[in-house]
Amino acid sequence: MQIMSELPDDIANQLQLQSTNISRRSLEFIAADNYRQWHIGAAQVRQILNFSSCWETYEFLKRKKAYLPYTKDDLEQDSQAIPNLKLKNDYCL
Repeated sequence: MQIMSELPDDIANQLQLQSTNISRRSLEFIAADNYRQWHIGAAQVRQILNFSSCWETYEFLKRKKAYLPYTKDDLEQDSQAIPNLKLKNDYCL
């Protein structure tokens, strides 16, 4: 899908937007915002932004402060489930 939008030059200059990075910054915003809202997971963020690893994806989400709520109950459930998992070496949850 291709999305196009117009922004007045004076505003783009004020925001210090350069045509070379505006597309990437827009994708980053869309990915982080939709991750925060639970519309997509880390695997989809990785795919959208073409990251090479899960760790790169998680670092990006951390920089964007895109945290998901994680409760004590979640931790307890995960702790019980982890011994039973057999994950690939580079698997995004």
